[in-house]
Amino acid sequence: MQLVLLKSKIHRATVTGGNVNYEGSLTISGDLMDAIGLREYEKILCGNMANGNRWETYVIRGKAGAGEIIMNGAVAHLGKKGDLLTIMNFGIFTEAEAKKWKPHVIVLGKGNKILPKPEKVAEKLPE
Repeated sequence: MQLVLLKSKIHRATVTGGNVNYEGSLTISGDLMDAIGLREYEKILCGNMANGNRWETYVIRGKAGAGEIIMNGAVAHLGKKGDLLTIMNFGIFTEAEAKKWKPHVIVLGKGNKILPKPEKVAEKLPE
């Protein structure tokens, strides 16, 4: 049997722009893609936390370090600059692979910068 599991997720990505005249997709800064192992043209599922819209599209690689999250084509009608998105993609795994699998997840803060993992934050807090 094969199982479909969460492969990677970007949580709280802030939309930085939109281009309704583009043919489609979601532009994501290259460094964010690399952090979760997301490839250009890979299929994604997006959820807009501001209005509940959900859609499937594919990824276009944006400039690394630019913090870009750009809604392109018809998708640009499903949100606006400043909205927060959850961006997910999924993989197909065997049962053996699924037992060991942990998805690659990042949470973004201001400027679409990757926030430290909670355990790293806890290590830096004064006692």
